[in-house]
Amino acid sequence: MKMSPHITAPLRRRDFVSAGAAGLLGLSLPQLMAAKDLAKQAAPPAKAKAVILLFMWGGPAQQETWDLKPNAPAEIRGEFKPISTNVPGIQVSEHFPLLAQRCDKLAIIRSMTHGDVNHTTATHHLLTGFPYRQGADFRADWPHMGAVLAKLGRGKDPLPPFVQMRPKMPGDVPRFVEESHGQFAGWLGSTWDPLTIDARPDLPDYRVGDFQLQEGWSAERLQGRKSLLGNLEDRLTQLENRGSLGARARHYSRAFDLLASGAGQNAFDLTQEPDKIRDQYGRNPHGQSVLQARRLIERGVPLVTVFWPNDGIKNVSVYWDTHSRNFIDHKERLMPPADRAFSALLDDLKERGLFDETLVVWTGEFGRTPKIGQRNSDAGAGADGRDHWPNCFTSVLAGGGIHGGQVYGASDRHAAYPVDNPVNPVDLVATIYHQLGVPADLELPDTLGRPLVICPGRPIQQLIS
Repeated sequence: MKMSPHITAPLRRRDFVSAGAAGLLGLSLPQLMAAKDLAKQAAPPAKAKAVILLFMWGGPAQQETWDLKPNAPAEIRGEFKPISTNVPGIQVSEHFPLLAQRCDKLAIIRSMTHGDVNHTTATHHLLTGFPYRQGADFRADWPHMGAVLAKLGRGKDPLPPFVQMRPKMPGDVPRFVEESHGQFAGWLGSTWDPLTIDARPDLPDYRVGDFQLQEGWSAERLQGRKSLLGNLEDRLTQLENRGSLGARARHYSRAFDLLASGAGQNAFDLTQEPDKIRDQYGRNPHGQSVLQARRLIERGVPLVTVFWPNDGIKNVSVYWDTHSRNFIDHKERLMPPADRAFSALLDDLKERGLFDETLVVWTGEFGRTPKIGQRNSDAGAGADGRDHWPNCFTSVLAGGGIHGGQVYGASDRHAAYPVDNPVNPVDLVATIYHQLGVPADLELPDTLGRPLVICPGRPIQQLIS
């Protein structure tokens, strides 16, 4: 099909010469060194200390959630109605009643756009700011924002600086989230990979690894094991690759510190939360994952990604990937727990004095087709479904110095293409980095020592309070 000119934001000269585009444009080492000499902007003051990234994997339908088109033909507008919010002039879906009353805290971007229709590679674009490079493996990916923060030394030991929640559901095959690119440290090296939690935090037996001493183990015995492991690592360094050993040693050291301090057991023990709070988030995998994220950032973890779990019907409607059952699943399975968890998080952060220093990002990897039953990928869509649609979708920001109570950008009358202020993922990621005080045009070396610009995008000034 013919693609809209809004699909991909044009490359600026600054983007082209920056080292951040090196992997994509094939720049030589002399060009990289020249790029290093570019004038650097001073690091902006950090307005946010942490990010909670609520990733609605699968692609929420913009027409059913944040960008309804009540005046469009029936095959476009669908079944849902818009409702007024606590901000005059802004409407959202009737199935977001809690968020509608917190819209004064939200910046709704209705003009997100890129050109990748594939879940596992489009995810890369949203998590890193860069489009996926065909044929690349996970280690060649651009680094996730959390990995960059870890590399910069953000966070407080002994908790890991970068955590991702991926609750494993019974029979969730295929496990698309696990196959998605951009969720790890990529070329920064495995040292900066996240702690990945696949356990379900809504279950009574929820545990994260073994962050408690086994029966009969003393702190002294644990320290002895740590010293022995350190001696073995020193000897093996002479025989194996230093990079991989360094990463492994760092992970082992953090695990020992977690065990010795008890911080892990405390941070991951949701039973310490009052029942009222747990109920507010929702006693489901997503709601409790969001609560777990709040507990982690409260203790100094700078970034937590919460992936939506595979809680749907295999090959019909899984995650937010509603090729069929689009309306019934948005109404019953998807939007109520998303509405509850996001709203509870906003209230909880506010009550704890964390809202202004915590940036919350709600997004998927793309949206859904304007027309019900329209085909735009190999997966297609049923008579009651919408296919993949990266040309226009919605992302939402809150807290962390973001100016709430506004809509940025606009889509056309069918929510098909941006007509005002199109936003490419690189500029969304640049906005997140800006709020965290990460310098513009920050360069970090890859495993070969080549300096690469992490994010050549430009922050969205209207969103920054």
